Amino acid sequence: MSSLLSLRNVWVEYGDKVIIENLSLDIEEGSFVSVVGPSGAGKSSFLRLILGQEGPSRGKILLDGTPLPPECGPDRGVVFQRYSTFPHLTALRNVMFGHECDGAPFSARLFGSAKRKAREEAAEMLSAVGLGANLDSYPAEMSGGMQQRLAIAQALIKRPRILLLDEPLGALDPGIRADMHELISRLWRDYALTIVMVTHDIREAFTLGTRVLTLDKRRHDPQAPHRYGATVVYDLPLDKENAQVTYHAERITIDEIRNN
Repeated sequence: MSSLLSLRNVWVEYGDKVIIENLSLDIEEGSFVSVVGPSGAGKSSFLRLILGQEGPSRGKILLDGTPLPPECGPDRGVVFQRYSTFPHLTALRNVMFGHECDGAPFSARLFGSAKRKAREEAAEMLSAVGLGANLDSYPAEMSGGMQQRLAIAQALIKRPRILLLDEPLGALDPGIRADMHELISRLWRDYALTIVMVTHDIREAFTLGTRVLTLDKRRHDPQAPHRYGATVVYDLPLDKENAQVTYHAERITIDEIRNN
């Protein structure tokens, strides 16, 4: 796999407060990167950088070797923990909305063959996430798991290369989460996605990811805690075939990590 996304000496600072400090890493195309770490360790800021919602204070971010545009683009999709669906639109219209905004930015309405094509693609995407029988349902008529499936369909309708997941399953019960794990893994394979997922669930991180990053502060000054930011303190590539994690020269089983 080749490097799709590169962060080089990236800092995120707000005044004299440092959020991310000297972060450098490469994300390979087709990988599934799970990001864990304590609250306040810059995980959401990390996703916003990749999404293009904010730029680094210092350093650079490259996509395919060229500077990442400082705005959200169709090559990146995102799903948040809070449902991002439009309550006044049906599932089908929710997913069509991205095409409507592109094709008719002022009215957000398509007509004729363009509308038929957008409808067909939206229906196909809803079927892919398991909502093929709910095209005319409104979000309020759906369970939490169904609403999150709808949010994933919204994110994928523009066929992004990178899918960003910000605690997307945090509000779901364990049974539904297991079904969503299966769905996300299937979509990752079927659509040849590169996924970066933030989660507080360590088991989820190791179950889904091909690589687990831990963001945290290497240094801490109790007199000035805002002066130091987070960076990658652990980078664990997973060997899925042998169910092992490689870290430096050590070989540690996933079960051992989960139990410690």
